[in-house]
Amino acid sequence: MPETIDHFRLQLTKAREPSSDYDLNPDISLPEGRKLRAAAVLLPLIQRDGAWHVILTMRSSALKHHPGQIAFPGGKQDDNDADLVATALREAEEEIGLPKSNVEVVGDLGAHETVTGFTVTPIVGVLKGPFDIRPETGEVAEVFHVPLDFLAKPENFKVQSRRWRGKQRHYYTIPYGPYYIWGATARMLRAFADTLDW
Repeated sequence: MPETIDHFRLQLTKAREPSSDYDLNPDISLPEGRKLRAAAVLLPLIQRDGAWHVILTMRSSALKHHPGQIAFPGGKQDDNDADLVATALREAEEEIGLPKSNVEVVGDLGAHETVTGFTVTPIVGVLKGPFDIRPETGEVAEVFHVPLDFLAKPENFKVQSRRWRGKQRHYYTIPYGPYYIWGATARMLRAFADTLDW
């Protein structure tokens, strides 16, 4: 298992193709000239008991969009954000109370297109130390950790499907204990797993 921040930084310099929610569905044709909104999420890495973990959130069941789903802290880019890194750090501070000063950004995973019309850039950040987790009321139901050693193994990812707009749509899942991680979050985690050289 890599033990240095430099290892993550080096692996994230690898060339890679953009990903999307449609990767496993080549028969779906996307409209030409579609307009995508920019967004960013933070993939936060923290060391616990000598091992790397990824911080994830469970969205509130009261939300209009994606209620109860597992997600990274993040959201759409605001006009006041200097760049997508600023977006990811701002959203993480708002959603889980993670101070911007406690994150060392080591790279990104490249853009990911979602079925909801966003192009999301996952920003990978290493936490410099522990912090007081404060889930945003009404938006985040739970904050939890998953060992990176588990998420870094491609064999732990499964492909499932369901009907969507009259067609069978396939997507990645990576169940972990009581948590069902799927869709865009699972696809981004798969991209991270493919990037790491463990």
